Amino acid sequence: MAVFTEVSDKAAKALLKRVPLGDFVSLRGIEGGIENTNYFLTTSQGEYVLTLFERLRADQLPFYLYLMKHLAKAGVPVPEPQADGRTGDILLQVEGKPAAIVGKLPGKSQLAPQAAHCQSLGEVLAKMHQAGVDYPRQQPNLRGLPWWNETVPVVLPYLDTATAELLRSELAYQNHVAQSSAYTALPRGPVHADLFRDNAMFEGETLTGIFDFYFAGVDTWLFDIAVVINDWCIDLATGAIDKPRADALLAAYQAVRPLQACERELLNAMLRAGALRFWISRLWDFYLPREASLLKPHDPTHFERVLRERLATPYQLV
Repeated sequence: MAVFTEVSDKAAKALLKRVPLGDFVSLRGIEGGIENTNYFLTTSQGEYVLTLFERLRADQLPFYLYLMKHLAKAGVPVPEPQADGRTGDILLQVEGKPAAIVGKLPGKSQLAPQAAHCQSLGEVLAKMHQAGVDYPRQQPNLRGLPWWNETVPVVLPYLDTATAELLRSELAYQNHVAQSSAYTALPRGPVHADLFRDNAMFEGETLTGIFDFYFAGVDTWLFDIAVVINDWCIDLATGAIDKPRADALLAAYQAVRPLQACERELLNAMLRAGALRFWISRLWDFYLPREASLLKPHDPTHFERVLRERLATPYQLV
């Protein structure tokens, strides 16, 4: 979340004439994140999040927006996109950019999660995967292996020799894994692919919802699990897995959907894949940044540490 495109109060008021959510009260830019323009939009009916999409094309966006609508109807706690009152469209346009409005979830992000928070998240993650099985739209994870192969050569010139060798070596390993029969057998469907601590809301230990589905795509459910573990279940300073939190998350997930043998076999490979994916994207954003108000690129060395930890200390699944 950041502000690449400035939205005026006038434009927001004009939008609310099309999307019947009450009278305009205020509009405030959201700091954080690096992909889209985000505002808190307050109206006489409540609080919403207005997102303008800066990189995603209009033809790509229905996958994300209708996935959120599909999951919400299935009882998964996600914000439901709001529709134009005249056309019924949930893909809107603001300041010449494709846009969407979703409800603001109650609660706050849990940036220092404990085992109970991870347990709650694991249960909802499994239910989300199951609810997506009959979602009819198809779109690949746009930040998956093909994007890694395309982007690594772009960032390699900025790295020292040892760091560049680690990046090349891990990318080669992930290409090898992707050709294996175990990987081909992994169950898959729509995944969030970016479910970090700041993309979920809690009231106490109760998860009130997950949001920011704009990296979602069809991928292996195991990759989604790995991304979550690599953020929710680690010591941030070192990148090491906090086993009680990881065990709690996986136990809750498996109480809803037990992992298959191929998933258990490749869990550590996918933990490495999850670390690699975000290391690459952070290198890209750090060395090739875009201009935006409130934009703060993330430190790429964090996920380098996470990857080194996954290589040094594989997780032992209970």
